[in-house]
Amino acid sequence: MPLVPVKCIAALALLASVGCAHARELRGDKIRVATTISTLNSFVQGVGGERVIVKNIVPVGASPETFQPAPQDVATVADAQLLVENGAGLESWLDRLLRDARSPKLRVVVESDGLPVKDLNPHLWMDPVLAERYVDKVWQALADLDPSHANVYRRNAFAYKRRLQELRADIQRRIDAIPPSHRYMIVFHNAWQYYNDRFGIATLGFVERNPGQEPNPQQIARLIDLAKAHHVHGVFSEPEYSPKILYAIAQGAGISVVEDLYDDSVGTDPRVSNYPNMLQYDTGMIVKTLK
Repeated sequence: MPLVPVKCIAALALLASVGCAHARELRGDKIRVATTISTLNSFVQGVGGERVIVKNIVPVGASPETFQPAPQDVATVADAQLLVENGAGLESWLDRLLRDARSPKLRVVVESDGLPVKDLNPHLWMDPVLAERYVDKVWQALADLDPSHANVYRRNAFAYKRRLQELRADIQRRIDAIPPSHRYMIVFHNAWQYYNDRFGIATLGFVERNPGQEPNPQQIARLIDLAKAHHVHGVFSEPEYSPKILYAIAQGAGISVVEDLYDDSVGTDPRVSNYPNMLQYDTGMIVKTLK
């Protein structure tokens, strides 16, 4: 076996050392961010780009309203420099998680703070106009943590907000194509209030008034009556919820069921893997059903 010269070994060792140090520098230079729900990841990734490492706490496809944290979630928060939560009562489990993580230097951004919360409904991000305010809070928090790259975060935020403005205009154009007499929705839970208020759709009713609380027969009968009276074309739910009650309503009213709208969580399908794609997909499903 040929011998490797000592100079070559030293050179290889130096290159390996430099490479490892560079890798450590790249990892250490990134801001570690935890988000409570996967929908918020888009805002952080859109603003932070390659300068952030983002982990969401509530798994993709799970509901934040019924979520129970696990020990690994404590570790995720303890390791983070920034936590982005929605607030407005969405994450009732978060206070205990923060206490267990014991991370006094953690910066927390509450996206809904200072925004117009309607009827205690926490789903403000479903309105792209309010989503722009979410983006503003993210870039300001990242800039505070990493002032040397503040201009990068500001530029990214501006580009992302411009994308949201284009998205809003496109959604409005598509909703406007629905006859006004068809712009009614019955939904599983009231995640659509802000979206519907923005784009001119009426939410007639929702199946689950409180997380985990199924409607009684009288409430189901009322939803069927509302669907018939307003000639509703479909009832809408999300993949994380059982559609069993929706099918009972749909059968009683003679209408269809849409099981796969997204709001609290993005999906694994590329069509719904981030916030703008999610709203585009949801809008397509709504327009197709209501038309």
